[in-house]
Amino acid sequence: MRYHPHTPEDVRAMLDAIGVKSVAELFRSIPEPLRLARPLDLPPALDEISLLAELRRLAGRNDTRHPPFAGAGAYPHHVPPVVDQLLLRGELFTAYTPYQPEISQGTLQAIFEWQTFVALLTALDVSNASMYDGATATAEAALMAARITGRHEIVVSEAVHPEYRRVLATYLRAKHDALVTVPFGADGRTDLAALERAVGAATACVIVGYPNFFGIVDALPEAAAIARRAGALTVSVTAEAVALGLLQAPGALGADVAVGTFQSFGNPLSFGGPAPGFFATRDAYVRQMPGRICGATVDTQGRRGFVLTLSTREQHIRREKATSNICTNSGLCALAATIHLALLGRSGLADLARLNHGRARLLRDAMRRAGCDTVFPGPIFNEQVFDVGDAEAVVARLARRGIVAGAPLARWYPDAPRAKGALLCVATELHDPELVELFARETRRAP
Repeated sequence: MRYHPHTPEDVRAMLDAIGVKSVAELFRSIPEPLRLARPLDLPPALDEISLLAELRRLAGRNDTRHPPFAGAGAYPHHVPPVVDQLLLRGELFTAYTPYQPEISQGTLQAIFEWQTFVALLTALDVSNASMYDGATATAEAALMAARITGRHEIVVSEAVHPEYRRVLATYLRAKHDALVTVPFGADGRTDLAALERAVGAATACVIVGYPNFFGIVDALPEAAAIARRAGALTVSVTAEAVALGLLQAPGALGADVAVGTFQSFGNPLSFGGPAPGFFATRDAYVRQMPGRICGATVDTQGRRGFVLTLSTREQHIRREKATSNICTNSGLCALAATIHLALLGRSGLADLARLNHGRARLLRDAMRRAGCDTVFPGPIFNEQVFDVGDAEAVVARLARRGIVAGAPLARWYPDAPRAKGALLCVATELHDPELVELFARETRRAP
């Protein structure tokens, strides 16, 4: 079964056209010792029936009896079947890159609806057409803050997702900006005293999780006040977007930029991705916002239509002079999230958020009865850290029961107090009371 369309004759014609004798010559810039001198160790090709049977066999190895209790940035939620069905509709796809609005109305309308939902949930003025993911959106927010303020020091809470902070550090290293990390306190929230000391005249922005990596609803208003006094911007980072259906919107609490991911809407876990990143800010900063923006207008006959507006493609391909080199968006994932949010509506999202918070409290109570108390006393949404004694042992024991127990905190915070026993767990609408009790019972610490 062939997986590429080019015949030997096609390959020969292409090589002749560019004046190269062989495909190997295309790789002459790679030193000879680094090239593979043998064929890839791959099994023979399969016919279609055999291939599908093999894929079904591999898929059957996944244990899907129980939704995972692991969150840590990617969350198990119910995706209504209608989401995938509507994704198949051709009018929502039209052109891949919608620079020609007359043939791209489906894609543009979907982007406009996405932007509307992001603006509503964040209580900010403008949103872009989505980002690659939450981590790159966080880094782009820091770069935007540096452009706006003319400053080059980024202050980030240690309670922001560690992998987001790694991406942020990579971006800033390329731009030669300084990154200052402030610790979290005993309650799991950003240490405000340390933040006050870290923020100064060189600070472009303060970045805080909302909720943060530990599932704690961080002190966003207080952090924003500290940033504002120093003339810096505030960036909120949200990985579990269902929380925005219950918590006060970040824009209403002082955030100038809100970023994160809408993976929780319409997008299955899929082993961690892909998922759409979101980016919203205040109208004053719209010209510095990365990515595309879709606007609504009317044509000469008064009919409503949608166009890309304010920023041009050329703005994003000017290398170091570009506002951003984000030249695309997670369009299909963003469309799935948009459909899911439209299905939920305002009251449905609030109900879903309350259900998630209720399941988290149910899990907390069950774990406490099992002798596993929470590590951080700060307020939570649907994720929290428990002291289970030996997190790695608990994960291994529950895996034998077909349960993904949670994320051992020592993986990211090896030096944190009680890190060895700390297990980060989430409970969503998929975790029914019986499963929660089973989880707590299996996690019970030895006396």
